[in-house]
Amino acid sequence: MAQNSARNVGRHFLQIPGPTQLPDRVLRAMDTPMIDHRGPEFAKVAKKALDGIKTIFKTTNPVVIYTATGTGAWEGALVNTLSPGDRVLMVETGQFAALWKKMAERLGLKPEFISTDWRHGIDPKAIEAKLREDKNKEIKAVCVLHNETSTGALTPIAEIRKAIDAADHPALFLVDTISSLASADYRHDEWRVDVSVGGAQKGLMMPPGMSFNAISDKALKANQNAKMPKSFFAWDDMLGMNKIGFFPYTPATLMLHGLIEGVAMLHEEGLDNVFARHNRLAEATRRAVKAWGLENLNKNASQHSPTITAILLPEGHDADKFRALALETFNISYGASFGPYAGKYFRIGHLGDINDGTLIGALGITEMALELAGIPHKKGGVQAAMDYIAQAHAGPKRAAAE
Repeated sequence: MAQNSARNVGRHFLQIPGPTQLPDRVLRAMDTPMIDHRGPEFAKVAKKALDGIKTIFKTTNPVVIYTATGTGAWEGALVNTLSPGDRVLMVETGQFAALWKKMAERLGLKPEFISTDWRHGIDPKAIEAKLREDKNKEIKAVCVLHNETSTGALTPIAEIRKAIDAADHPALFLVDTISSLASADYRHDEWRVDVSVGGAQKGLMMPPGMSFNAISDKALKANQNAKMPKSFFAWDDMLGMNKIGFFPYTPATLMLHGLIEGVAMLHEEGLDNVFARHNRLAEATRRAVKAWGLENLNKNASQHSPTITAILLPEGHDADKFRALALETFNISYGASFGPYAGKYFRIGHLGDINDGTLIGALGITEMALELAGIPHKKGGVQAAMDYIAQAHAGPKRAAAE
């Protein structure tokens, strides 16, 4: 009699940069009976969810909730503010910036791409220079990713806002926060972003299938003249129904309960503490990478991501084979590689409902997998991460004691 494959014992280490692990509290919140999505009980749930997500974007303006992944919210941001043939300025930070550009092209927009080598983030001066060249103010929007998931580059959104202002350009400012929202500091109102795109399956600790558009007054005004075809993603029907606690179509009702719980958990921890935790785990990961003698794909230290670290392997070593070996042997999943560096790096996600111990476990597995795969590296990466985390915790305690 043939034997079945051996069961994987213990927990799976899901170290991709999203979807992230679902906390028990979020799962339990979604484990609830269906109610009438046109009834008064649902209206209370919807209003609580709509008000709660505003606090994460740090806005007092409307936030539209779509029953779609972040890709749908990308489309919502474009079709509700622009018209066919409009020029938009984008930056090639990596795979997901390239995909947003591809979408813009398919929708009949005319994206202008500032090229990069995928190893550096956005230079705000390059955006300012492009806008200054646009003497006739034909560029209608600047579209950037706050966090490029494929390369681990965090964009300084406040500096991009200053660059747009310095060029005295009226372009709308559209920002993808899908892999940074609820993990890195983000301020929709303060940074005067016109449309912030978000997704539920990363820092918000929910399943895929819910996404967001946070909308400024300027974007609402642009929406009145936007000529892009739209139906499912149209803001006007959504905003009208949201005012009374409903949606123009059947929403993801159970996920709204999960969103309410996820937002509550973030505020219980405190957003500043959430951001500090992500920064601590990211720095610990980078110190492990350095101790191993390996290289961070993102060369710009001032723009290292707090949610994902991309690790470049030595020449001649296949990152996809490494990922497969680690999954089979140690039950850990890493993020894949893309574009010009496909097969040359792997990504460790350190975002969502993750703590110090979980990260150290993941780094320990990684160090063992590097050894098993025969990838040249030095010992001590995990120790370097542990030393940093211990020091990070000791610092505030010492300060309090003094």
